[in-house]
Amino acid sequence: MRVYVPLTLPGLAEAYKTGELGAGAFAAYAVTPGLREWYASDDIEELEYAALGRAALASLRLLAAEPEAPRRRIVIAVDVPDRVVSADHDPAEPGEVRVAGPLPLGKAASVHVDAADAQARVTAAAEALPAADRGDGDAQSAVDGAEDHELLWFATQEIANLVGHGG
Repeated sequence: MRVYVPLTLPGLAEAYKTGELGAGAFAAYAVTPGLREWYASDDIEELEYAALGRAALASLRLLAAEPEAPRRRIVIAVDVPDRVVSADHDPAEPGEVRVAGPLPLGKAASVHVDAADAQARVTAAAEALPAADRGDGDAQSAVDGAEDHELLWFATQEIANLVGHGG
């Protein structure tokens, strides 16, 4: 099963340093029955994209909780055995799963990161997230604005450069 793990840049740097994702069980996103129902599609590529989008929103939540972190959403795609994943049955979080971690970073398939030009919108979205959660329509528009920026795809060999340890 492919899971999408939301991170921040400091979280990615820590995973790079330790060689592992997660110190224990952690939340990720995947194509689950709940996501299929929420997204109302049978197209696997669309469903994978939806799971990536859910992880990007979770990364935004991490950014809101880490004001010192650079304002770039980070999602790592990892293929894991089904046995290490359990679906949470929270209808408010379609696609959310628990991964029995840690996972070797070397098992990651790809890394998805905001481009530098998304920083202003991601910053605004992270700041607006609490108000959006309370139902503020203008704040929700700011959160949705971050989604206008597609995450860029990077090979896992590029993680060192992403976290500033490249040669």
